[in-house]
Amino acid sequence: MPKINGNEIRPGFILEHDNGLWAAVKVAHVKPGKGGAFAQVELKNLRDGRKLNERFRSEDKVEQVRLDNKDQQFLYETEGRLVFMDGETYEQAEIDAELLGDRRPFLQDGMTATVEYHGEEALSVRLPQKVKCRIVETEPVVRGQTAANSFKPAILDNGVRIMVPPFVGQDEEIWVHTELMEYSERA
Repeated sequence: MPKINGNEIRPGFILEHDNGLWAAVKVAHVKPGKGGAFAQVELKNLRDGRKLNERFRSEDKVEQVRLDNKDQQFLYETEGRLVFMDGETYEQAEIDAELLGDRRPFLQDGMTATVEYHGEEALSVRLPQKVKCRIVETEPVVRGQTAANSFKPAILDNGVRIMVPPFVGQDEEIWVHTELMEYSERA
């Protein structure tokens, strides 16, 4: 694994630090009036979700980890485990459902997701950027209610509650941004 200097850390980098794998969430480069410059890095543990704030000086060496990304198809869920299949080798892998967190309802049968592996261990699952959902409950469309920033609550077919523009009605299909968990556009 390549070693990088502390000032080369960027958000999204995966680092091996304190006998664990950590993702750099936020990085701020600080140059105090007295003393040397450093990078203030907010790290998130990829295995248990703990967060840590750490300072890295430019002369500190950190191991950067490269993860293997594999596009895999979601098959089914059993006892809190998600079963994915590799489209090339047809091998099946079980992954803990907690890796998806609150984005879990957006995972649909047959959907292709990107699973990030470190060796044989699955560390994260990335869903497609947008997913099509149907609105099962929302307030009716009110004519003349076209204020630029007015939104109304809606419940999707997967049970997730989001805010939608006033012109979107019940039983309509919309695209939902999976990372932000918010309305994107009509389908």
